[in-house]
Parts: sequence; structure tokens; C-alpha cells
Amino acid sequence: MKLGVFTVLYQDLSFEAMLDKVVELGIEAVEIGTGNYPGKNHCDPDELLNDPKKIEQFLQAIKDRNLTISGLSCQGNPLHPNKEIAEEHHQTWRKTVQLAKKLNVDVVNVFSGCPGDSPNAKLPNWVTCSWPPEYEEIKNWQWDEVVVPYWTKEAEFAAEHGVKIAFEMHPGFVVYNPETLVELRERTGSSNIGANFDPSHLIWQGIDPVKALKFLGKKEMIYHFHAKDTYLDAGNIEINGVLDTKHYSNILDRSWTFRTIGYGSSEKMWRDIISTLKAIGFDDVVSIEHEDMLASIDEGLKQAISMLQNVMLKEQPGEMWWS
Repeated sequence: MKLGVFTVLYQDLSFEAMLDKVVELGIEAVEIGTGNYPGKNHCDPDELLNDPKKIEQFLQAIKDRNLTISGLSCQGNPLHPNKEIAEEHHQTWRKTVQLAKKLNVDVVNVFSGCPGDSPNAKLPNWVTCSWPPEYEEIKNWQWDEVVVPYWTKEAEFAAEHGVKIAFEMHPGFVVYNPETLVELRERTGSSNIGANFDPSHLIWQGIDPVKALKFLGKKEMIYHFHAKDTYLDAGNIEINGVLDTKHYSNILDRSWTFRTIGYGSSEKMWRDIISTLKAIGFDDVVSIEHEDMLASIDEGLKQAISMLQNVMLKEQPGEMWWS
């Protein structure tokens, strides 16, 4: 396994200054944003696709530092009912796939997106319950008329470029848990649809990340991995449950909060996660995503690196001499 980082946390640094920074901290791989929600400060598809020389320089800068690229990330909402937003996010996704091929990167990380409730909607509509019956109608329309047709076509486009689509299961979008991810894969009939597995978005939903990894791992659907933690405030959950729309900065009153590794879940859980990744055959990059309101970028990342270096299994296992 290699230790990586989602480089958007250092988006204020130039590309090469960012690379120098993460290497100094002990990082071995980078996950790079190409637009939409992650931004494109370190990797603008338009600039690179139109200039082979810049692609060469981009790759050389990474190679010179003995780094690898774990994936390109363009999480957005190409299903947004606002056509301008949807088209912008769609074009970024397509350019990212084209760029991935030129960079010899085989994973692109995305969100599934979320449509509105009808062709005339203005904003996304995330359905979280099946009653009253109109919610079921909305969900069926979304999947039948928008989600499945779009991702069936885009999975074919990705396959033509040798790219696997790694969906980050994220509430607010139609793919938010293992069940909806598998549903998308099965309904599109696309074998290149899998997961950018981020435990933080699953933990607060009450999902056991180890069991979810096993479930998806048996289906060979783990394409990329985000190392991000979530703190659950038991007192607030016991009063208000886990659905929480308060701003992330309202930490004391929220039911859950994103934290750096080890400040939400136990070291034992992270040992179990790493062991499960190895058991299902994922021996690739563990990419740290830092979104902690209580820790500075440098300190939060250093804490995550320290914890993961302590629990990661980097070598290949030997023969079972005892069996």
C-alpha cells in the first residue's frame, strides 16, 4: 500500500510547491482535482489537453519526486436540473476522462449527481423516504429517466478510454450507500462502475465501513480509497438522529462532524479497515482527504499521516508457513 493525499487541501500553493510539500510530509501518491467541486488549481484539463508539452512537464514533475497518481477527481452534479450547471459538470467529467487516458491514469473519482423532481425542476431533490407516495414517484423518475440513461452512456465513454468510474457514495446524491452503488452498476450493466470508498460519509449513516468494504470488495468494486474520519456526537444523535443540516462549523450542536484520522473512530477500526482492504485485494493508495474544522491543514494532515503510517500494511504477505 502507498500513502496518498487529495491535493485540494493545498490548492493555494502552486502545483510544484504542493508536490514538494506533500513529499516532505511522507506522501507517496497524489489524487488531483480537475474541476467541479474540487476545483482545478493543480490540473486544468483544458490547458493540458491542448498542449502535449504541458502534459509531459506535468508527469515529469510527479516522476521527479517519485510520486504516482492514484486518481483524477471531478466530483460534481452532471444531473443537476439547472442545465448550465449540468453541462459544465458534464464537460469537466468528459475532459477528465480524456486527460486520464493521456496521463495513463485508470480511475476517475466522481459523484453520481442528483436530478430534481421533474424536467421542470430548478434544484436537486434527494429522496430519503418512500412515503408519502410522491417520493417514490420522484425516485423512480430520477432513476428511470435521468440517472440510468446518463451513466449507461458515460460508462461506455469511460470504457472507451480505459477508465474506471469510482463513485464516492455521498448523501445528497442518488448513490449514497453500497446498495445504491450496486443498483447503478447492475441497471447500467457497466462493469467499470465501482467505488471511491470514503468511510466518513458512511459512518454517520450508521454503516459499518468494514462490512461495507467486504460487501463491495467481494464484487470487486473498490477502485479508490479516501482516508477521512467522522466523529459521532452520541448525545446529539440520541435527541435528533443522524440527519443534520446545520452548518459544519456548528460542531457542538451537530450530530456528526468530519475529523482527521483517529479523531472520530478508533485506531482499532482503522486497523480493521486497512486489513480488510488487504483481504479484498486492494493493495493500492490510501488517499487522505482532510476536512477537519478543529485542525489546521498541516497539523491535521500530519496527524492523519502519523496514524496511517502506524496501521498500514505496506509489504506483501509471505507464505502461510503455519498452515
